[in-house]
Amino acid sequence: MKKIFNSFFLLSIASLISIFILHSCANIARPGGGPFDEEPPIFLNSKPYPNQVNVYPKKIELHFDENIKLDNPFTKVIVSPPQKTAPIIKSNAKTVTIELKDSLKANTTYTIDFTDAVRDNNEGNILNNFSIAFSTGNVIDSLKISGTLLSAENLEPQSGIIVGIHSDLSDSAFVSKPFERIGKSDEQGRFNIYNITPGTYKVYALKDINSNYMFDLPGEDIAFLDSLIVPNVEIMMHNDTVFSLNKSSRSAKKLADNMNVGLSTDSVRRIPVPHYYPDNLVLRTFNENKKTLYLEKSERESPEKLNIYFSAPQDSTVILTPINFDDTDWAVIENSKKNDTLHVWVKDSMIFKIDTLKIAVTHQYTDTLKQLSIKTDTINFVQRNKAQAEKKSEKSKSKKNKDEEISADSVKIEFISFKDNISSSMDIGVRPKLTLPVPIADIDKEMFHVMQKVDTLFVDQEFEIRPSKDNEREFEIRTKLSPGESYRITIDSAAVNNIYGLHNNLYNKSFTVKKVEDYSSLVFDITGVEGDAFVEVLNSSDKPVAKATVKDGQAKFPHLKPGTYYARIVLDKNNNGVYDTGDYALGIQPDEVYYYNMPIELKEFWRVKQDWNINSLPLTKQKPLEITKNKPKEVKSKNRNEQYQNKKSSGNSYGGGTISGGTIKR
Repeated sequence: MKKIFNSFFLLSIASLISIFILHSCANIARPGGGPFDEEPPIFLNSKPYPNQVNVYPKKIELHFDENIKLDNPFTKVIVSPPQKTAPIIKSNAKTVTIELKDSLKANTTYTIDFTDAVRDNNEGNILNNFSIAFSTGNVIDSLKISGTLLSAENLEPQSGIIVGIHSDLSDSAFVSKPFERIGKSDEQGRFNIYNITPGTYKVYALKDINSNYMFDLPGEDIAFLDSLIVPNVEIMMHNDTVFSLNKSSRSAKKLADNMNVGLSTDSVRRIPVPHYYPDNLVLRTFNENKKTLYLEKSERESPEKLNIYFSAPQDSTVILTPINFDDTDWAVIENSKKNDTLHVWVKDSMIFKIDTLKIAVTHQYTDTLKQLSIKTDTINFVQRNKAQAEKKSEKSKSKKNKDEEISADSVKIEFISFKDNISSSMDIGVRPKLTLPVPIADIDKEMFHVMQKVDTLFVDQEFEIRPSKDNEREFEIRTKLSPGESYRITIDSAAVNNIYGLHNNLYNKSFTVKKVEDYSSLVFDITGVEGDAFVEVLNSSDKPVAKATVKDGQAKFPHLKPGTYYARIVLDKNNNGVYDTGDYALGIQPDEVYYYNMPIELKEFWRVKQDWNINSLPLTKQKPLEITKNKPKEVKSKNRNEQYQNKKSSGNSYGGGTISGGTIKR
């Protein structure tokens, strides 16, 4: 009886499937309320046919089983070996056509790689990693390599970048010859290079600004492997299931899946399947930041302030020589932090009242041979409208510098004012800083007072005044500030003088340093690091909020505000405390960067100790998805029952503040 029931059940299923297929042939529209199409288009045939040999086609046609569309074909679809003239790529209904504009090389395998450009017209389902090949000779080269492109600095997947190979193993090939075969990274940074001839190769990545498939512009992002690769293939046996219903009938399989009954298995057989290696290459992209150096522009911001901008940092001192005025000590010159801008403050009022200041500027520039040379440019700094410029300067001073004025016997006295970073509640470890609007002439330390509140009285304490490294008009007040204690900084009138003879008014600021209980403590126990390194704690925007050097296998962050954080470590080869990019000509790779692979939740007065083996996961799986900008696109099920089940089972993976592999103490 049971056998009769099973036979009847399967016969009923087969009948329903047959009816569905017949109905589908008569009506291509999706029945109301039924399942959405979640499968990509199916490639049917092409002209020339796949892997055809001894052909020189100028036009290639591909046919699919449903209407398709191409997503950004002129950037995603590539022809390998690369073409000097871009092909014309079109889609119409179920057909894609490619018109090749270059002549084809003899005895060469050509690949047309669509990456993730092919999608069905209605639901946008992607046909990933689709490619087709043909040969102008009598052999199809069939080897393949694959991998992932990541940003060297932050492990962000890099999309739309060319990956190429050279059998010429000299370093000059990358900068002087087009790639022999190419692929392009998809939205998740993955790439494939198909139809490679057996041999030994170097692998590169290139953000090809001028589309010539070689690294010849200083602003192009690149990557290169230090090791050589030898593509190979292994044949492995895989199980292949033969179904009693026609497996190629996509409609039948969909109906069976939706009815949750499946297709009955007729038999399982072992078939040989090729596996191509290497299939897990990781290339770390970087920009050398070697910009063409030239004098970009100049301006006279106000009568007394001149600005000179360069396209890139200057390696040597810029020399300014007055032409229409004579003075040996006529200005204070400030360099920007990046050393690519000069701010020139003219000190003498007799000079800055001149309508046009002519100055010879001697500086570095990049010559036609791409070498740094020295040249001199003459710049005319003109006050376009003297009265208007003076009015604008005064207005700017009033607004930006918040200068104070007091009146005594009808005489107005103008004071310089400070900008500071002092708030009523200061974070532990933050030093008080004061910034002036114009360059400082002198500071009298004896007129500064730093006091700590003890009981009800303020008591003087030791301190130092040091100029800031990043701003010549900024200085730090260095003193011992204890958590939970209150302080006052007082600066007497005329303690600070600027280059125009103005001084400050009386300054008073009181503040309290936060308590240790307001913070969390985080310690990483790190393995896998040899040499110098530092760890950066990151916010949800992948930006550093704290940094600590790795010492004795640990990185310590004693005072972090409560919140959710992430972390990365930089292997600091030259121990300069910053991430350094690479240099292809010198064979220097960028500093290696690794991410802690999950968020870290910190609450007030938590002490967290976390183990971190930087090699426990491959680079492609280290960066947490929460701070990855180029996230995998979420594949949303369009089946209503499945949506409901997914909603029921969703939850928070990081609830409760528990951190795997570490300890939390209160």
